[in-house]
Amino acid sequence: MPLSMVPYGQEKVIVKITGRDHVQKHLANLGFTVGQSVTLITEIGGNMILKVKETRVALDKTMVNRILV
Repeated sequence: MPLSMVPYGQEKVIVKITGRDHVQKHLANLGFTVGQSVTLITEIGGNMILKVKETRVALDKTMVNRILV
């Protein structure tokens, strides 16, 4: 299921990253890799705040939908 559908505060493990190669590489550079734990913190103005590798990252909802957990 896409990460955007996970309830706030729940920690999940990434099973797949979809999208073109440059999108997957960009997300990997931010720490979003298969097997990594990620938590959806909140949504602010269409952007979602995520916690990955003890860091908070803001992504727009279209990017978050590419992360499957």
